[in-house]
Amino acid sequence: MARSSSRSNDWGFPRWRSYGAAREAKPVRICDRHGCDQPGNCPAPKSPNSPDRWYFCEAHAAEYNRGWDYFQGLSDEEAAAREASERRTSAGYAQSKHQAWAGPGDGSRSRDEMRALDALGLEPDAEFDLIRATWRGLAKANHPDICPNDPEAAARFQQVQAAYEVLRAAEERRSWKPE
Repeated sequence: MARSSSRSNDWGFPRWRSYGAAREAKPVRICDRHGCDQPGNCPAPKSPNSPDRWYFCEAHAAEYNRGWDYFQGLSDEEAAAREASERRTSAGYAQSKHQAWAGPGDGSRSRDEMRALDALGLEPDAEFDLIRATWRGLAKANHPDICPNDPEAAARFQQVQAAYEVLRAAEERRSWKPE
């Protein structure tokens, strides 16, 4: 009499099944449309500003979305006021379109570079020639030989030097080309 195997194919190496495969049955959500037995993978809102959702198959989700009216039950004035108020509150998201969360600039400069530009009193989009000219002017004005016994000028000179080093290194990284 043959003995049935009680071992799985998962032991040892190599695995005989893919890692995502499992023996257990996966729960399947059925379409919420009455009479439909397709999987309901497409969530749809039950009402405006409600966390409750219907789950439809693709065909019934498309049908539901064609008939969905967000402003149903509101007068024209109420619908216009609600649309205006929701557009006003969602305007903050438009700012983050192009990395605006990182502060001024176009996103091409690091935070250290932005601090260095602030230390030199320059705009975020300053060219390196302007950076060098500004650095030379500030370094000459605050140099310890020009302003002896002035601790504020010495601190400012060190700050300007550090800012220029950061910006110079960044410019070298940007313009470096392999030989």
